Amino acid sequence: MLKSILFTHILLFLGLFQHAHAQKATTSWNSASIKSKLERLDVLGSVLYFAAHPDDENTKLISWLAQEKHYKTGYLSLTRGDGGQNLIGTEQGIELGLIRTQELLAARRIDQGEQFFTSAFDFGFSKTSEETFNFWDKEQVLREAVWIIRKFRPDIIITRFPPDARGGHGHHQASAILAHEAFLAAADPTRFPEQLKQVKPWQATRLLWNTYNFGNQNTINENQLQVEIGQYNPLIGKSYGEIAAESRSSHKSQGFGSAAQVGKSTEYFEFIAGKPAQKDIFEGIDQSWSRIGKGKIISGKIKEINASYQLNFPERSLPQLFEVFNLIQTIDDPYWKVQKTNEIKDLILACAGIRIESLADRAHFAVGDQIKVNNQLIVRADIAYVQLKKINEQAINQRLENNSLTSFPDSFNATTTTQPYWLNEPALIGRFQFSDFNKTGEPENPDHPSVTYELLINGNSLTYKKPIQYKFTDPVRGEIYDPIVIAPAVTASTNQTVVLSQNSTPQKLTLTFDNGSNTKNITKTVSSVINKNWKITPEVFTLEFSDNLQHISKEFTIQAQTKETRLDTLSFRFDTHEKVKIDREIQYDHIPTITWFPDLAVKVSNLQLQVPIKKVGYLVGAGDLIPESLKAIGISVDILSESQILQQNLQQYDAIIVGIRAFNVLKTMAQISPKLNEYVKNGGTVLEQYNVSNKLLSNQFGPYPFRIGNSRVTEELAVVHFDAQNPIFNYPNKITVSDFDHWIQERGLYFAEDIDSRYQTPIQVQDKNEPLHNGSLLIANYGSGRFVYTSLSFFRQLPAGVPGAYRLFVNLLSKSK
Repeated sequence: MLKSILFTHILLFLGLFQHAHAQKATTSWNSASIKSKLERLDVLGSVLYFAAHPDDENTKLISWLAQEKHYKTGYLSLTRGDGGQNLIGTEQGIELGLIRTQELLAARRIDQGEQFFTSAFDFGFSKTSEETFNFWDKEQVLREAVWIIRKFRPDIIITRFPPDARGGHGHHQASAILAHEAFLAAADPTRFPEQLKQVKPWQATRLLWNTYNFGNQNTINENQLQVEIGQYNPLIGKSYGEIAAESRSSHKSQGFGSAAQVGKSTEYFEFIAGKPAQKDIFEGIDQSWSRIGKGKIISGKIKEINASYQLNFPERSLPQLFEVFNLIQTIDDPYWKVQKTNEIKDLILACAGIRIESLADRAHFAVGDQIKVNNQLIVRADIAYVQLKKINEQAINQRLENNSLTSFPDSFNATTTTQPYWLNEPALIGRFQFSDFNKTGEPENPDHPSVTYELLINGNSLTYKKPIQYKFTDPVRGEIYDPIVIAPAVTASTNQTVVLSQNSTPQKLTLTFDNGSNTKNITKTVSSVINKNWKITPEVFTLEFSDNLQHISKEFTIQAQTKETRLDTLSFRFDTHEKVKIDREIQYDHIPTITWFPDLAVKVSNLQLQVPIKKVGYLVGAGDLIPESLKAIGISVDILSESQILQQNLQQYDAIIVGIRAFNVLKTMAQISPKLNEYVKNGGTVLEQYNVSNKLLSNQFGPYPFRIGNSRVTEELAVVHFDAQNPIFNYPNKITVSDFDHWIQERGLYFAEDIDSRYQTPIQVQDKNEPLHNGSLLIANYGSGRFVYTSLSFFRQLPAGVPGAYRLFVNLLSKSK
């Protein structure tokens, strides 16, 4: 089973997300912010930071580059972080990538950088760049990186990692390799010449490696170029270390809350390619308006604005800003013309105190609906004259009175869904796929529903584009803004996303179809799609929605036609051959609500499975879907809090399971561990799942000592060597080599080391060209019970319906006879 299964297997247990809606409105610039933006208007330098994942970026350096030096600063993350672990919820794979995309955008709003991505998929930990390029289409990812460089036109490119083993993760190494190749290829007109119809070759002046000293890696030395970035910015009221901590703390799904750093801070850089620098990363690069024709005149005017700017009266800078705006329209450099035009337009709006919002009457629409929008404008500064000329090219020609909110109702038809563009088409192995190459690099849909305004401000005509949002008031958090959603007209949901047929027993599945559109009377024919080894009843059916019937539930019977263990996918399609989709929402307080529309796909597995376990207690760690998976095979699961597990009599349970990373996130694990050991001693079974060695709250895992290491096996099809005679592989299910088929992403992670001899280690596994490792499964008989510690990635395998993972997990919970 290739890692591409991560694209098609989406965890869709519904009802798991109970977090509040997200995202405050973007606040208007205050006078200090306007002053900072005015200073930036006089700078024409740009930097692109280049790495592999959300959280790889140096937020302190990005903050300093963007807000101290006022360079146009971008971060290119090759992936969206889909393959990591999630410390705030149960989302994995694509959904985790959607969360981390929004966390990166939240970070950039703080540090003032821009955000870019390629189509590369984070398929999980990789040990070498060679392995990484086996999954990514290297040439395609390089093509995209070159496109981003040619569009962004950075003077400097900075990598986070080296291209060799010092980079650790294979994705890190690959990012450095691609950065160097893209640095060269972007300047070469023979590389990807099809791009030259829209962009020009671009030669960055130099490529640098931002060396580091963290973890167990120290790659800095005093001979490297050094830059002091610990300054305090009085306009912001913070140092760049403080800004960086806020930015980095946006990566909440990774548990990266950071403490602020104040005082001096030195960054180190190693020269990689281009023109060397001795004292400054921008050495020899003209960062001023002198780099383009008529630039000196423009720069002089901007300096006058900065010198005369009044914090209490920013509107008094408007005449000079319009003068500079008109001068910018005459320059010959199309790139800086666009960049600086956008900057000065935003400054004009801020100095005039003009707020523009386009608000829909509700958050959720369907294709074909009419979206009613209330366009609201207010002019809060004391300026002579503002007229709204047009909305979406429709003439309005109405003067806006000062400090008076004016509304203009409008509507338009919803023609396409708001599905994230990189998820609209079937993914390939190792990367997403989208037909419109022009969207390459975009963090979100560039064509999100929006409204275009044309204003006349003191006789000057300016055009602005604003996204359509939904605004509501939360009784606790106050005013909240979310993006509007356009969904397919008919979507479906299911009461389960994994159907496990034990020993070919027929199973029931219920689907609920929802008509979310304004058209009430819709008829659709739906067909099931599955391998011929399964029988679905009914196979074809008709949905008839009416005024009084907008939600239709259908029950299906699923029957395996063969006795062999199988893992297949059941999906559905309409008579138009369009696949039935789910309207899926992800909500967290720190990011906007995310809505996407994956195919309705149910994993079906015919398990040859015996389950003597009746009832277990589950102590949730960082969050996983194993409780739901166990319920699917008939095991009763009680979710236990820390206080419950300390206070209750645990003997009522056949086993106690400890969720992933519990020793990293639960503060009372030092008190819980002795209670679990006592339960084992008295005849119980405890199964603890993987933890990471960093930030352990307790290291007393079981009755005998071991420690957590960093070893892992990332090849999901790596051969598993196991002691077939060990009782754990024989009761109640006979485990064979085939039970390790179909595993996804990895075998296991963060294996145990320095293992006490009283533990059995019945599994040995290895990645290619590495020694066998025995730390993925530890078993100890203690008193009259059993303790199990496992770093095998059951948290991925069970929700994916992997048959052998279920059989082995049940064995680990069961007392051998």
